[in-house]
Amino acid sequence: MIRRSFFTLTKLRLDYDLVEPDTKEPESIPIPSNLILLLNEPIDSTKIAIIKTGDTVKKGEKLRLYNESYEYTISPVSGTISEIDTYSDDFGNNSTYFIIKNDLNQAGGADTLKYDLKDGIASADEFLRTLPGAPPLKTLASDDIKIKTIVINCGDTDLLSTTSQYVTLNFLDEIKQGAKLLKKITNVPKLCITIPENLNIQGEFDSIQVFKTSMKYPSNLPAMVLKKHLNLVLPPGHTPEDLGVCFISAEAVASLAKAYKTKSPCFEKILTIIDKQGTRYRVKATIGTSLQKIFKTFSIHVNEQDRIIIGGPMKGFATYTPVHPVQPDMDTVIIQDRDVIPELSDTPCVNCGKCIRICPANIPVNVLVRYLEADQYEEAADRYDLESCIECGLCAYVCTAKIPLFQYIRLGKHELLKLKADV
Repeated sequence: MIRRSFFTLTKLRLDYDLVEPDTKEPESIPIPSNLILLLNEPIDSTKIAIIKTGDTVKKGEKLRLYNESYEYTISPVSGTISEIDTYSDDFGNNSTYFIIKNDLNQAGGADTLKYDLKDGIASADEFLRTLPGAPPLKTLASDDIKIKTIVINCGDTDLLSTTSQYVTLNFLDEIKQGAKLLKKITNVPKLCITIPENLNIQGEFDSIQVFKTSMKYPSNLPAMVLKKHLNLVLPPGHTPEDLGVCFISAEAVASLAKAYKTKSPCFEKILTIIDKQGTRYRVKATIGTSLQKIFKTFSIHVNEQDRIIIGGPMKGFATYTPVHPVQPDMDTVIIQDRDVIPELSDTPCVNCGKCIRICPANIPVNVLVRYLEADQYEEAADRYDLESCIECGLCAYVCTAKIPLFQYIRLGKHELLKLKADV
């Protein structure tokens, strides 16, 4: 548990939070009158869109921009598209957002479209990518990626969050059903599941191999699970999928089981909300609900220049708009008061060596950051292991000079990809 600001060194060991023993039912957030859906595809003015403002949609309907679009999102309600516009992420990449005005007269589940789901991964990928937990169906369905092992991750990947543990404790039967379903529709020969060592899980997992993961951060990150439990070292610039391993969250597996049982999608996402005083709230909100509506439910007031962090303190990213929508892969939201946000610095590295000692990938971070500050991204990768970083954020956490090392590294990787794409 973190007891001080994100970038203040307390001790070299950081432990994941353990879910509370008395897990209460999440607070259900009513479906709002407007929902915001994000689509990972930019608007192309040279193409004719197949959806437009004013179109009516049904609950469960797939929304695509163009006939040839591969990306889609699913409407959680029946209603009318009131706005379509461009959304830019924290790297400036453009995608699209829809605002759907909810038809409050059809708020029940009876109007939800039913899917003709087959026992094959292509069928699941056609309809279920946007389920809570964001199952990696596109990866599993790809002909170019050969997955031999699926790892169901029941541990939270960042500090302060306990969402995955909560889902595991309360939906264990659905996770087991979803695991059997995954094996059936993918034909992947090996299924594994990670369970935090302090989490009290009862029952067996049949043919699924169980990995007990440490409560020490960052043991739940994919690169660490690969190394410790599968004896695989992730090469620089590669992903677990390159090694034939696909990670999937516990909530995604449970959502798949529910979707196949009902032949329809589910839209309620479980979140951990942490307010300015560190109080933790468990909520259940429809995908597309603005965070502002959740904050109002708990009387959390967000001032100008307060920081809203999506994800945990180590790997999360900040959004400065409280209308950011709930997303399928959103597990944790932290609100940080503007008066206690740790100041970052442009002070040069003091060569204290803390970042090197704590780095699980043994990267010479103190030298690497000098190349990143100078925009020398290819040299940073070739000479100082930029692509070996597993993005745990520990270097930034311990930095004496308060240099935003994690942000430099994420930006460096992004710019390096752009340079490779231009070759």
